[in-house]
Amino acid sequence: MHTRKSLRLRKKLYLDEFAVMGVELDCNLTCKDESELATIMDDFFLYVETLKLRIGGGGDLTSFAGFISSIERYGSVTESDISSISNWLKDQNIISEFNIGELVDANYDV
Repeated sequence: MHTRKSLRLRKKLYLDEFAVMGVELDCNLTCKDESELATIMDDFFLYVETLKLRIGGGGDLTSFAGFISSIERYGSVTESDISSISNWLKDQNIISEFNIGELVDANYDV
């Protein structure tokens, strides 16, 4: 039998209205060398930070994968953020292809 958790417990466990949503990202890159990779990654990280988001992940000269979440404790990635990131990625010639997943619970669905 499922019982409703208290507000305090839901907040502590990041449940229901306190769930933190994030999104997975995969990119195919066409970098010629490490400096080109460093430049595109630095630019991307700075752009993501302007949206009050953060990204964790890794990759090499041909691909990058990561997870994007909010820098705020109970903040979430929004559809507007996804659209903005998608537009930024489309404008980069080093990124040949990318896939942004659906919003998922960053604490329980990853």
